[in-house]
Amino acid sequence: MSKQTYSVCLCWRRRFKLALSEAPQEIKTLFEQYSENDLMTPSNLKRFLIEIQKQEQATEEEAQAIIDSFKHFHRRGAGLNLETFFKFLFSDSNLALLPSIGVHHDMTLPLSHYFIYTGHNSYLTGNQLSSDCSDIPIVKALQRGVRVIELDLWPNASKDNVDVLHGRTLTTPVELIRCLRSIKEHAFVASEFPVVITLEDHLTPDLQAKVAEMVTSTFGDILFVPGSESLKEFPSPESLKKRIIISTKPPKEYLETKEVKEKEDDSLHGKASGDDEAWGTEIPSFKLGLLSDYKGNSLDKEYFHDEEELSESDKSHHNVAPEYKGLIAIHAGKSKGGIDAWLKIDPEKARRISLSEQQLEKAAITHGKEVVRFTQKNILRVFPKGTRIDSSNYNPLIGWIHGAQMVAFNMQGYGRSLWLMHGMFRANGGCGYVKKPDFLLTTGPDNEVFDPKAKLPVKTTLKVTVYMGEGWYYDFKHTHFDQYSPPDFYARVGIAGVPSDSIMKKTRAIEDNWLPTWNEVFEFPLTVPELALLRIEVHEYDMSEKDDFGGQTCLPVSELRSGVRAVSLHSQKGDKYNSVKLLMRFEFH
Repeated sequence: MSKQTYSVCLCWRRRFKLALSEAPQEIKTLFEQYSENDLMTPSNLKRFLIEIQKQEQATEEEAQAIIDSFKHFHRRGAGLNLETFFKFLFSDSNLALLPSIGVHHDMTLPLSHYFIYTGHNSYLTGNQLSSDCSDIPIVKALQRGVRVIELDLWPNASKDNVDVLHGRTLTTPVELIRCLRSIKEHAFVASEFPVVITLEDHLTPDLQAKVAEMVTSTFGDILFVPGSESLKEFPSPESLKKRIIISTKPPKEYLETKEVKEKEDDSLHGKASGDDEAWGTEIPSFKLGLLSDYKGNSLDKEYFHDEEELSESDKSHHNVAPEYKGLIAIHAGKSKGGIDAWLKIDPEKARRISLSEQQLEKAAITHGKEVVRFTQKNILRVFPKGTRIDSSNYNPLIGWIHGAQMVAFNMQGYGRSLWLMHGMFRANGGCGYVKKPDFLLTTGPDNEVFDPKAKLPVKTTLKVTVYMGEGWYYDFKHTHFDQYSPPDFYARVGIAGVPSDSIMKKTRAIEDNWLPTWNEVFEFPLTVPELALLRIEVHEYDMSEKDDFGGQTCLPVSELRSGVRAVSLHSQKGDKYNSVKLLMRFEFH
């Protein structure tokens, strides 16, 4: 890796010297402060871990173990020199999130007290209109830690069995039994906490009975069956470990009205609101005093393609399959009427309702505190609007700030909004359940709840230093970014959170260098650090075309480790690169 040659116009060649990765000056200064005679002893390293890395419980034995792990680069047991100290800082044992921390939130509270990793149309392999339906994206979602899987149930062509597909579209079906078997096989590979299957049911009673038999025979003892028709309070994730939960509305007669079909057809042929760049459009902002994307439709007339398309009190509920109804643990459905009726709290019954992203955006303006109060006991599911036929997503923060537990995302897509979802659920050991902040769960002395529109004081300031990056040379072809020279990398760093905290900043571009060193500092005042996500992206500057994607990650600020840390970057689809990392420092003031 000493020199690299690029061809230019087939007639001459440019050669670039490739530098070795070298510690930035501030890292050299830290090494000097915590070393003796150019060697960082176990005692010195312990001081560094406590004072700079804020690992207050660090011991000399742990420091010695770190030193011993680099025995191939130095005399065993003696200490770290500058080179091995730099290697340690960039290593997987010094990541910004601590992998070994595991599940550490209180998991004994009702399900309504948690944000839950939720998929939308989990069976689709691509777009919402014409892609194949398959169990493969379900398996991939479960392997990533997703805990809520959505299946749309329709009669098959001969009306004697059940398929899963996006109804009235060109998507090709997959058999329900295949999806159920794959869920059973992979449900608890990434997490032992419960998997919820949300069903959108378009079936006749005889096919509902067939679904009940399939579900019961497939899951057996791991299926959670409620003891009564409705629960006063949801069970806890801890009590439901390695259990499967069914959520849908109480069954109704199979109805296929022309009106519903026309609504869906109109929506599905609307304009897609997808990504217009390789790495996805910027996260859409939301303002709780404005409705930037509202087109003037009333809440009642807005397109609403969901399992709760008809109200709970619909008269057609009389003809149902009782064995199917008995499996429903989380009852879904909305009362007749508008938003006031939907958000009415029944002290004797915990339930689930669904709102589209647009409906929630409007409800946030008119009923923000009521939504928060509703989600303290009940579950709110938010789903993408119907025009997202390209499987793009929306800003999940508007759901989370109002306490919505199931912010449903198209996991088969990719883009910045999905990166936020990945980031949120890296918290709590990646188990798919993140306890909501206390302010979303508590009620004040005057029965007051958190007001998402309130202006809040700054609680803390996160100071971020972006030192340098490495690894692209190993994970990308040398002409991937530029045919004629090494890449010109710059980094974007910022916060996704409540509107007052959300911001993005960027470094300067470093020309013609596979090992960019920026040494730039940014500060982020945070009013709601509990919901803040640190966004990190690297791009390659291109003067003539769109900038190229060079990696991204998103980290929950609540679990960010102070000090100098290595930050692994991921692809557009969220897969971790083998080598690409940034060296950064995080300080809280």
